[in-house]
Amino acid sequence: MGYPKKAIFENIKTAAFGAIGANYSAVGTAFSAPVRLIGISNLTNQNILFSDDGTNDKVIIPPGGGKVFDVSTNRTNQENFLIAEGKFAYIKHAGVAPTSGSVYIEAIIGG
Repeated sequence: MGYPKKAIFENIKTAAFGAIGANYSAVGTAFSAPVRLIGISNLTNQNILFSDDGTNDKVIIPPGGGKVFDVSTNRTNQENFLIAEGKFAYIKHAGVAPTSGSVYIEAIIGG
């Protein structure tokens, strides 16, 4: 398999504040293809935790904050350093439930 020839934005995945609980839950659907870049925006009023396995805390995102992870940057073999197709993005609150806003997951896949 050769390198992808174009970048494709996946449809945005969203979780409104009322759906963000104390336990991890998946945000939207699984990724439809391997992910090369992922952005997480927390537009709620509380800290949010992110996980790629739905069990372990991996990233904390403060209220009104966001993070971007370009997992394929500077790789010579772009096919081996990706977030796998079929994986989910999971979130939960970090101790205090948000009362406003949403969390957004954005991803770029290769096509």
